[in-house]
Formats: sequence, structure tokens, C-alpha cells
Amino acid sequence: MSLRSVSTRVTVSALTVVLAAAGAVACSSPSEPSDAAGRASIVIGAASEPDNLNPILGYAPNGASKIFDGLVDRDADLTLRPALAAALPKESADGLTWTVDLRPGVTFSDGSPVTAEDVVFTFQAVVDPKSQSPIAADFEALKSVRAVDADTVEFALAFPYQPWAQRLALGIVPKKALAGQDLATAAFNRKPIGTGPYTLVDWRAGDRMTLKANPSYHRGAPKVTDVTVVFAADDNVRAQRMAAGEFDAASLPPRLAKSYSGKAGYQVVINKSADYRGVGLPADLPITSTPETRRAVNLAIDRQAMVDTILAGTGVPAATPVSPALAQWYDQASTFAFDKAEANRLLDAAGWAKGSDGIRVKDGKRAELPILYPGNDTLRKDLAVAAASNISDVGIQARAESATFEQMLERRTTTAGLWGGGDPYDPDSAAYTLLHSRYADAGGYVNMTRYRDPAVDAALDAGRRAPDQAARKAAYNDFQKAYVADPGWAFLVFLDHAYVVRDGWTGSEPMVEPHDHGLIHGPWWNLEEWTPTT
Repeated sequence: MSLRSVSTRVTVSALTVVLAAAGAVACSSPSEPSDAAGRASIVIGAASEPDNLNPILGYAPNGASKIFDGLVDRDADLTLRPALAAALPKESADGLTWTVDLRPGVTFSDGSPVTAEDVVFTFQAVVDPKSQSPIAADFEALKSVRAVDADTVEFALAFPYQPWAQRLALGIVPKKALAGQDLATAAFNRKPIGTGPYTLVDWRAGDRMTLKANPSYHRGAPKVTDVTVVFAADDNVRAQRMAAGEFDAASLPPRLAKSYSGKAGYQVVINKSADYRGVGLPADLPITSTPETRRAVNLAIDRQAMVDTILAGTGVPAATPVSPALAQWYDQASTFAFDKAEANRLLDAAGWAKGSDGIRVKDGKRAELPILYPGNDTLRKDLAVAAASNISDVGIQARAESATFEQMLERRTTTAGLWGGGDPYDPDSAAYTLLHSRYADAGGYVNMTRYRDPAVDAALDAGRRAPDQAARKAAYNDFQKAYVADPGWAFLVFLDHAYVVRDGWTGSEPMVEPHDHGLIHGPWWNLEEWTPTT
């Protein structure tokens, strides 16, 4: 069964419904973004809803949160710039000490001043085991943090860590609001106090979140004053609501977004990203327990066909978690060809012989590879179905199954999962916790496949601790080469993120995006800089 026939059958019926709805509203006038009082509002349709709004617990760790500021943030080309910091962090000659001076006069949304103690509290809480922060592993380089004075913070690192400044985009929280509390149950998680361009007005779980402009924002009050983010997890439902005029902007799968191309009153925005989709291959499952069989699975997959059909040309094939968006780190030679003959040869050599029904068997065990995907994500469904079709062509009984993320985690040792992740900031954050063996038994969203490879570990450790960029470049080249020799996943594609936005605003700038998008990243990553045109 070919990938092209499978992907077309899966998507055409849903696409037809949405195209019809989009056509019905295409000739209507876009809603006016400003009212008579000069207030500007926008309604955004987002695919996912956050679990909480606490940076310590992992909310918007890469910045652009709308509610919080980090010490630094990024401009459109991902260059770091000061945010709550008065200037970019200063690194000591040995790379072990980083000093940050705070921007004077900044206050939280409750009016209290931002101090060095708030910064110290935020970072100490992230790495405190009692917090059980899901992002603690990203801050393992941190040895200690202290307030030099009310406006100066000093970070001491356990080893030189070149991308430390990237980690300082994490939002800063007020110490007085959280000190001494159980972070898991703190009221702050749903009623946050931040320094960002917007403050939370209301959050109806499972439905919507309402924000208003922070008039005291240190970069100036936003001109888009009222923001409603509506949560609609199902891609087709979100597309239909966009077509019905309920949203001013929405994230959509590329095929659905492109149905708006050329329609009056709408813009289709396609942003590059480092966001991968891939099949995690369980190291404990018989058919994916060896490097040879995992390579065979990778060689069986036609990634370019996935880009051409499922992504409608908006993306690139993937082989490792290091995206071409990380241009200085990306190794063009570390890829997987589409080679079913070599995949079959590897499986034969590994002792997996085809039975009378075409399914391979070894030591009495059938070659079976269930692939779970989140049921309301049509893009992941299409990729899972296509991957299963390709893998089945080489004698592995692969089937795509709908599940929740919780079920995917629970079954991660016995089934493959259609996962996503990645960022364009640094290869360490893209790959270390995902593939290093020290996280193989950690649970949660780190090393979900329980993958172990000594050469990969060595290269990732070398890249994390390298004293200069040249040494890091060499380490990540070694990592990518070691990984394609012994893959733990079948990374499929790096997506371009697709959106539809009604006319009525200026100020949006394209940015290469991380995995997180919808509420946080997207065309509205700099919403506070937008201006209504009416």
C-alpha cells in the first residue's frame, strides 16, 4: 500500500468539509479589530491548553509567554536581547559565572518591584527536587544562584555551559506569591502574577482564556488590548470555527490553512520551525530492540512523500532531532535514505524471516509495532498511518492507534508513539534529555523510548561541556553520525507551522518556531508590538 494513497484517503473527506465552510465565509468582511472606544481585540484559536501558567512548572520555558518576562528574550531572528535584564548576561572568562543586572523600575502586575530575590527564587525552585519541575533537567548546569544586591544576580555553573544565556528566557515569578507553598497546588498556577505585556482576566478550563493589556508594561502598553484564546484541540473543529468567523486567527494543519490562500480578508502565514514529528521506537520491543532493526524501520519510511502530501510541501524530512533551522549544527550527511531493499536486507540479516502471511518472525515472536497517536491531532494521525503503511511494506505488522498522551506514556515500552518536540535555539536542548541514557528510566517526557547508546551519550556530554564553539560543533557532528548508526526513533519531518490570520493588524514578523506554538509562539509571538489598522 503506498503512502500517497493512504494519506489522500485519510484527509480528503475532512478537508472537503472545511474547504466548503471556508468558501462560504470567504466573501464576508473580516470583523473590525477596534471598537469605538479605541480598544483592539483579537480571538485566537489554539490547538492546546496549558496545564498551568507557572514558569517553574514548565510554562513557556523559551519565552514569549505573554504573561511573564525572562531575563532575556529574542527578536525575530532569534537573537537574544535584554528583557528584565538591563543588558545581556556577562560571562566570566572560565565560563563558570554569569552575572545579570536587572532593568530598573520594573514591577509585577500587582505593583510590587522585581528584585534579584525573585530571580533567585525562580531558578532555585526549578532545580529543587521538591518542586518536581518537568524542566529541571534543562538546568542541570546550575550549581547555585545568589543575589549580589537588590538589582544583581550571579549564577554559578557546575561546568562551562555555552548556551546558558538561552536558559534565561524562563519567566520570572514573584517570590512572595509562592514561597513556602506546594507548587503543585498553588493558586498562582491558574492566577499568575507576572511582568509581561498581558495579565490574565479569566481562564475557563477546556474552553478559553482571556487576557488584557498590562498598562504598566515596561516596554509600553500593548495596542492590542484584549486577547481571547479559545482552546479547540481537534484540527477539523478549529478549522470549521475559523471558517465560521469565530476566530480572528488560528493554528491549522498546512493542508487546511492553504485552503485560505488568495481569499480576501485573510492571510496564510507559514513559519519555519524546528518542531519535529517522529515515531519513538521502544528499546524493549523485540522488533526495535537492536540498532539494525531500528535502522531498517528508518530506511523503510518515505519522508519526502510525507512532506509532499501530508504537509502539502510545508516542511522538510527529519533524521535526528537537530533541525536544519540549527544551521551551524546541522549535519547534512546524517540522514536516512528511503531504501526498502536495504531495510529488508537488514531485517533478514537480523534473523527476522517473513512468514507465510508476510509478517516477519524471530524466535517465535512476530514483528509487531503498534504506533499510538493523540486522537484529536489529524496531522499526527496522518503521519502515523503513513509511517505504519511504509513499515508494513517490509514485513513488520505496524498499525496506527488513537490514544491519549497519558496512554502513550503508560505504554511507551510496548508501543511506538507519534511524538513531537524540538527547538531552534541549541542542539543541547533539542537532543540531550530526549536521547541520553541517564534519562532512560526517568519517566515522563524524557527519553520516552528508553534508548541507550554509549557513543551518543559521549557526544552529547562532550557538546554540553565543550569550552568553545569549535569543540561543540565537532561534538554535535559526532552525535549525529553516531545517532544515524544506531537510531532510537524514526524522526519523520520538521514541520512548517501554518496559520490563518484575518486582516486588520500590522507588526507581525516571521520567526523560526519551537515545538510550543498556539498560545505562546505563532504569528502572535510579538502580539504586544502589533497595531490595529482600523
